[in-house]
Amino acid sequence: MNDSMNPLVSRRVALAALLALPLAARPQAPPLRVVASFSLLADMAREVGGDAVQVSALVGPDADAHVFAPTPADAQRLAQADLVLVNGLGFEGWIDRLVRAAGYRGAVVVASAGITPRQGGRHADPHAWQSLVHAQRYAENIRAAIVQARPAAAAAVNARAADYTRRLAALDTSIRTRLAAVPAADRVVVTSHDAFGYFAEAYAVRFRAAQGWNTSSEASAADVAQLVRQLKAQRVRALFVENISDPRLLERIAREAGARLGGTLYSDALSAPGTPAGSYLGMMSHNADTLLAALQPGS
Repeated sequence: MNDSMNPLVSRRVALAALLALPLAARPQAPPLRVVASFSLLADMAREVGGDAVQVSALVGPDADAHVFAPTPADAQRLAQADLVLVNGLGFEGWIDRLVRAAGYRGAVVVASAGITPRQGGRHADPHAWQSLVHAQRYAENIRAAIVQARPAAAAAVNARAADYTRRLAALDTSIRTRLAAVPAADRVVVTSHDAFGYFAEAYAVRFRAAQGWNTSSEASAADVAQLVRQLKAQRVRALFVENISDPRLLERIAREAGARLGGTLYSDALSAPGTPAGSYLGMMSHNADTLLAALQPGS
């Protein structure tokens, strides 16, 4: 048989030609298909993974993951994923059922792994991302998962993760310093649901909330009345609505307590891309700026 027709020879020639190509010209592995449970994790994955990942979020901007109801299209997207990224700590009560329905058998990475959560009775507070120190752990867990799945991209991913961690740490220091300048007695605010406990611990701000950790349960009339009494007694300066919550409850509480609405805070979801809270760093900056504007003496 002529060598040019020999399949073995043809494969050797093709391999030799591939090895002779400059590195940049060689075929690259396709981006890792990452499905994140909600918008904050999707943004973190894009920051860390860069060109090595193609990321989508099941729960998008301005949407509430607590009450999310997956669709068949979500199951199909999960089935096609290379990596699934979740918050953990009970935040995504629907994720196990969705993974089973999709038939997904790949890695499910818990971004909050390694964090000691706040506890309320038998339950963990899932909103750990509200601390920028914890967010650095999220970034590390995401980095490790992407590098394990795409070792060839390790150098670039590690460099991006290091830069992102530096920015997270710098913002943490900035928020801590700026809020410390506000008198402690004035650092009391009210939000729609109890999503800011980690922020409160990190930055010494006292939060009161009309609802608990989960927005799927409504505040009772007794809880609202008690909150109004507390606000009047403590002379709370401002109440803040959340982008994922109906503002009417907070508007009612503000009227009854004689307080004012201080703006919108972002708790469990980013805003639309390109807006001030359209990234995790942007969201945390926006929240700090909004709180500071409302809590400054004379505001």
